[in-house]
Amino acid sequence: MADQPTPLMPHATATWLVDNTGLAFQQIADFCGLHILEVQAMADDLAGSKYTGRDPVHAGELTQAEIERGQADPEYRLKMQRAPVAVSRTKGPRYTPVSKRQDKPDGIAWLLRNHPEVSDAQISKLIGTTRNTITAIRERSHWNIQNIQPKDPVTLGLCSQRELDSVVARAAKKAGIEEEAKPTGTGTDREKLIEELRAERDAGEKAAVEAAQEAEAAAWLESRRSSEGAEEA
Repeated sequence: MADQPTPLMPHATATWLVDNTGLAFQQIADFCGLHILEVQAMADDLAGSKYTGRDPVHAGELTQAEIERGQADPEYRLKMQRAPVAVSRTKGPRYTPVSKRQDKPDGIAWLLRNHPEVSDAQISKLIGTTRNTITAIRERSHWNIQNIQPKDPVTLGLCSQRELDSVVARAAKKAGIEEEAKPTGTGTDREKLIEELRAERDAGEKAAVEAAQEAEAAAWLESRRSSEGAEEA
């Protein structure tokens, strides 16, 4: 019994058993893999979260006969009729957070423009989109085509630089492009921008130092002239 699986939705199942059977709290707790105090709180409406009951008989995890056997003997340990099927993600486009999904068309447009050698299947897997969307953007028939602006998918957070470089390199090799796949430019552009900002900062600091020196010299000269004028008077 120690290895018996728990219901797919333990708290919801416990709620249903509390409301619809005469099973002991310990029986429900053992079957659902919960602490008896959690079951007690559900029965007393003290639980912090209210759960909608889930019928384990309808789900095939318990039989009515098993429930009746448990009701007749408080010491009886309920046996799982059929273990819940583990839910696993099937193969398909990569998952993208909801907050990033609106950026997908921009990333797709960037790839179509800058790397036409990359196949639709590769774009679909890299960005996590469908071929229909890619085709619509390529043919400019997408419903929001007027607002789509090509943007680097790495910058948008849709994929990593390593993933993008790998896809581009594979596509170039498959297309028979002899030249070594060049970096997509994100890192180079970023470094160039940093160098430009650093140069501007250095120039600004140099100009500030020169201005301070000129101001100091002008003040000294003015002070000296004032001193000489006082002596002559």
